[in-house]
Amino acid sequence: MPKPLNIVLLSYHNQNGGAGIACDRLSEALKKAGHQVNYLVQEKTGNDESIALNNSPLKKAMRWLRFILERLAYLPFEKNKAVRFLFNPGKFGQDLSQHPLILQADIIHLHWVNFGMLSIQNIKQLLDTGKPIYWTLHDMWAFTGGCHHSGECLNFQASCGNCQEFIKNPSANDLSHQLWQKKFKAFQASNLHIITCSDWLKERAMSSSILKNQPIQSIPNAIDTDQFKPSDKLEAKKILGLDPSKKHILFVAMRVNAPKKGFSYLEKALQGLDKTTTELIVVGNAQDLPELHLKAHVLGHISSPEKMIQIYQAADVFVTPSLEENLPNTIMEAMACGTPCVGFKIGGIPEMIDHAVNGYVAEYKSYEDLAKGLSWTLANAPEAAARQKAESSYAEAIIAAKHVNFYAHVG
Repeated sequence: MPKPLNIVLLSYHNQNGGAGIACDRLSEALKKAGHQVNYLVQEKTGNDESIALNNSPLKKAMRWLRFILERLAYLPFEKNKAVRFLFNPGKFGQDLSQHPLILQADIIHLHWVNFGMLSIQNIKQLLDTGKPIYWTLHDMWAFTGGCHHSGECLNFQASCGNCQEFIKNPSANDLSHQLWQKKFKAFQASNLHIITCSDWLKERAMSSSILKNQPIQSIPNAIDTDQFKPSDKLEAKKILGLDPSKKHILFVAMRVNAPKKGFSYLEKALQGLDKTTTELIVVGNAQDLPELHLKAHVLGHISSPEKMIQIYQAADVFVTPSLEENLPNTIMEAMACGTPCVGFKIGGIPEMIDHAVNGYVAEYKSYEDLAKGLSWTLANAPEAAARQKAESSYAEAIIAAKHVNFYAHVG
């Protein structure tokens, strides 16, 4: 067996949000593979001693100050309130280059580090240590002029600027171009290695002017397939108080009415389904939920992984009509629980759902095709195929091995 590595992971959060959860699962996978893993996080949940950055009152105050300063740096330039948290200047953060865990590490592995955790300059300081730096991208921020998702804009392939989506007064030398310049200078380092969670994001990173010369590897997120696993579906329905004679469609979002989650498309798609045999389960903040064609069971925010697993096990199909996605943890979780999935042809979703095998990939923004996909999946119930995809593609041992193989790139 190769020598165990000393790995330090850097993430804004260790458990909240898709990126934080993905990082936490990678930590567990690497530990199970025999490696020493420590965490540096800006916002800590739980009492894991391997997770550092002191959450003293002073540290918490400084954390909030950096977050506020980061927002204020963008405020004069923001196009409107709707994009306020979709663009980060990366001007404020903390220098961790001399932190004891950084100095001791064989591998420094960044994940999502915005909102005042690391600035562009702070990332440069880590690169300047000369240690191998790996960076798992959960969105596009590393290679754009500040946005996390560029939509249809391809300015990141050149030098950004003229940012129509996020900047109030776009010009050739606007904030997006200035930030692109800072990143271009900071990230041209031989010790920087990029990991993307999907092939879709890998292709975008490889086409970017900032990262096109860096080693880039696509490695999906990991999931514990011993924790997320199938159970008796009818029994799971009974435990949740659902009618076992009905089919149940599951929708999950932190905020159901967030435009990018695409609930309006699901709302229309549901109109094509039989309301006498099919019901909807909604998990997340569902304020102002419209009246729907199907009966809806609104379960609110679920923080317990055990309860969430039970919900996946009870569902007959999981649907994600998102309009922007990388590699959704929710699809992975549902599949591991043996629940087939339906989603739009966007981002990494077509890599996760094998069309008409373990679910259905609907044409982008077509609620008619989304309805067709839900009907197909409910009729065919490819539960075993969904579980098999999770076991063969996302199991912890597989993902840990892929990371360790890429870490060996430095040698």
